[in-house]
Amino acid sequence: MFFKYWTGRKFIFQRNVNSSTIARLYLYNKNQELGFQTMATQNMGKILTTLTITNRADQILANRQVIPSEEVRTLTLNNVLVDTGATTLCLPENLIAQLGLELLREVDVATASGIQKARIFRDASISLLGREGTFECLELPGGRDALLGVIPLEALGIELDLQRQQLKVLPETSIDTYLTIM
Repeated sequence: MFFKYWTGRKFIFQRNVNSSTIARLYLYNKNQELGFQTMATQNMGKILTTLTITNRADQILANRQVIPSEEVRTLTLNNVLVDTGATTLCLPENLIAQLGLELLREVDVATASGIQKARIFRDASISLLGREGTFECLELPGGRDALLGVIPLEALGIELDLQRQQLKVLPETSIDTYLTIM
């Protein structure tokens, strides 16, 4: 059995975990009050968000006045599923085409139905809750809905509040900053 749990800062993944191990982890976490939320034992709902995605290459050209700013390709997506099982930003083919993102490479990806081929595109600039960053984008087969994975969330300093079913922006200043160099 494959198991993941949230430590309050990141997900921990373990393989070959049986139900007694899950129960011990859950009890240990509850007794020690470490703030862990064991995903396998909680009945939490999904988190949806609004996300703006821009073609970063277009932004650069507009900043250099090569193209007018009106030609920068941007999409605002509502009800984007925040998916802790996804690694990065995942978009269906039609949205990638609308944004005009450049193909970076083809890769093998692990899906619920096994290993499949997928394409990764570059320079998807994300704006979420006042934070911005540029990330790779994985193409979703079959025109499925957009997914926001853990790498952009962590890089932007945004974490999940599973109990309230919302995203939480982490501080960028003071000793509580999410940014670390160790």
